[in-house]
Amino acid sequence: MTHSSQPLRIVFMGTPGFAATCLERLLESPHQIVGIVTAPDRPAGRGRSLRSSEVKVVAEKHGLPLAQPEKLKSSEFLATIETWAPDLGVVVAFRMLPEVVWNFPRLGTVNLHGSLLPQYRGAAPIHWAVLNGESVSGATTFLLQHKIDTGHVLGRVEVPIGPDDTTGELHDRILDAGKNLLVESVDALASGVAKAISQQSLLPEGDTLKEAPKLFKEHGRIDWGKSAQDVHNLVRGLNPFPGAWTTMPDGSTLRIHQSHMSGADFGGQPGTVHLSKDQLSVQCGEGAIAILRLQPQGKPTMDVKPFLNGLRSPLRILGS
Repeated sequence: MTHSSQPLRIVFMGTPGFAATCLERLLESPHQIVGIVTAPDRPAGRGRSLRSSEVKVVAEKHGLPLAQPEKLKSSEFLATIETWAPDLGVVVAFRMLPEVVWNFPRLGTVNLHGSLLPQYRGAAPIHWAVLNGESVSGATTFLLQHKIDTGHVLGRVEVPIGPDDTTGELHDRILDAGKNLLVESVDALASGVAKAISQQSLLPEGDTLKEAPKLFKEHGRIDWGKSAQDVHNLVRGLNPFPGAWTTMPDGSTLRIHQSHMSGADFGGQPGTVHLSKDQLSVQCGEGAIAILRLQPQGKPTMDVKPFLNGLRSPLRILGS
């Protein structure tokens, strides 16, 4: 920690694995986690048995005080926050907080976001950076305020994106960089040297803001009339979730998990399949992609070779 400072009393709020990893990193710091807020247990799996969030698993492992409120404005939950007496709130991948919660700690509440704010505000920042073919993304820490994802920035760290990187791969690299950025920002607040910068000042002149709204299954439908680059970005941007998909001639769904730019342009109708040895290429509106891993409806994910070996009739065109 820089300068002389006292460890902060932190209430941590988060739910999925991304947040759990950040919590583990904070637990390695000198700061004190005085309480954990996470989602209530939810039914999951075929048996619909109750499942704890990954943040709850970490909290119980370390014996940390835990709250799982259905309503964040309930008097019982607000009384719990008050008894914890936090200096700072830290929120990672959690639902929207009411002001009475994020403004309660004396230093406010810090959020870790998976993009270089102000770009890609919203629920799926890592996905959209890949979907849009960006070459760089990163993580940002900022102080919460009324409008979501708009608070003053404490720190940013850049993470490169390769031409074939998937959202899953970028997620892991952003998490690795972001968890350390989070601790650095908390340290800076503790020592009084943190400088909060407006997001507007970080947007280069002439740049337009790109949003990152929540993704649904329909986002994954492949339009073969788009360029090969756009289709490739869709495949890797929706890997591992929610997945890019197209339809087979019989109407069944075919999920595409991995592709690469083939470098060819066969011409003709978009969606036309071209086979050569063990390679399956599909013509797009401009250029073509080669499909490497896919998943026929009702079957497991497989490489393209066993898929081709199992075809009962020639595959000529894929639908959009």
